[in-house]
Amino acid sequence: MTVALFASISIFVLSLLVGFEVISKVPATLHTPLMSAANAIHGIVLVGALLIALSANSFVGYLILFVATAFASANVVGGYVVTNRMLAMFRARPVPQKQGDNA
Repeated sequence: MTVALFASISIFVLSLLVGFEVISKVPATLHTPLMSAANAIHGIVLVGALLIALSANSFVGYLILFVATAFASANVVGGYVVTNRMLAMFRARPVPQKQGDNA
């Protein structure tokens, strides 16, 4: 195991632990706004996966790239779906008309 690989794995594990601690401290009522605000981060992940595509030169590399891009795209789309549902909660509902009103 090279020093660069060990450093990369260490950073990955530390980021997982820090991310888990940060998210676990958020109250349940704030999870939806937190997800909608994280759309930019998901977009950065997608751009990172596409940048890594430049260095892929084997079948395994292309397979990992495809999986990473698919998951990152699902994250981006899912974030926007959640944001749309959250914003729909704040829209005014149409007032139903009474049967006797013909004005």
